[in-house]
Amino acid sequence: MGEYDAIYYKNNDVIKLLEAHGAKPPMAPMHVQNAREVPEYEIDPRELDFTNSVEITKGTFCIASWRGIQVAVKKLGEEFFIDEEKVKAFRDELALLQKIRHPNVVQFLGAVTQSTPMMIVTEYLPKGDFGAYLKRRGALKLTTAIKFALDIARGMNYLHEHKPEAIIHRDLEPSNILRDDSGHLKVADFGLSKLMKVAKTIREDKPSSCQQTSWRYAAPEVFRNEEYDTKVDVFSFALILQEMIEGCPPFPKRKEIEVAKAYVANERPPFEAPLKRYAHGLRQLIEDCWDEKPSKRPTFREIILKLDAINKHYCHKRQWKTKALKYLHRFESILKLDHSISRSGSSRSTIR
Repeated sequence: MGEYDAIYYKNNDVIKLLEAHGAKPPMAPMHVQNAREVPEYEIDPRELDFTNSVEITKGTFCIASWRGIQVAVKKLGEEFFIDEEKVKAFRDELALLQKIRHPNVVQFLGAVTQSTPMMIVTEYLPKGDFGAYLKRRGALKLTTAIKFALDIARGMNYLHEHKPEAIIHRDLEPSNILRDDSGHLKVADFGLSKLMKVAKTIREDKPSSCQQTSWRYAAPEVFRNEEYDTKVDVFSFALILQEMIEGCPPFPKRKEIEVAKAYVANERPPFEAPLKRYAHGLRQLIEDCWDEKPSKRPTFREIILKLDAINKHYCHKRQWKTKALKYLHRFESILKLDHSISRSGSSRSTIR
């Protein structure tokens, strides 16, 4: 039995024997002495096959095989253990993921916490992230944009209405939203997420760094290091929804730090797409969601209701237009037939 086996199976006698001979088995910051304290979600790292592993994001996420399926693995190596903040963030992310079960949120499968490197294992969505998809596709059809917006809103509504504590994502952007095989979206990456007591607000101990945060989608109150609540995610959602329709990220020609300062000055990305793309109240919804005052921004429950109404109105209008065109084509066919019969009758009269 090796050092890792001794630790994993809690064989203290073997551990002591190994240590007596100078062995230094790897000890994770979340390592527990009592076998009963090992989390239920604990995965034996030997079950994770990295033989054909592919990096999803450099140095953090990779694809592995686990029990016959592909999974996404987030690693925290030994080099991070000296950074207490990163270890705490890892613990916080685990605490959040254990609580989440929703079709529009990426599924947590388990974690490795009793040895190094520590890992978080989630479902792997081969269609990739929504940011890459938007970059390839550009502006989306209105029906597609609304469908995707509803996926995001439903996932976020679940997080915000989580009891007894709401879950604030705090880093909602296209690259942190994934596409599944059925073409639906799932909210992912909870590395910067926070638990919030209902009706309370959160304030960071210190300002977030640019390396941690994508300022292009961050609410101004986060950049100002003020107290904030679930409405920071609503602000980010507005920018993503507008991006789907405009076909480009907010303020694409500006640096992220400049974009953040623009939001603080109450400047918002311009609406340049044709007005019909923002029909039926969609533009108003976006403007409500990125309101300067967080309290005036709608909740995701309200956003879902408004998107449903917009979708029904748009679909009804399309159906009416389709029916009108069908009747018009029929009328034109009747006129052509009538004209043809008239000409035929006229020709016979001439022959006589």
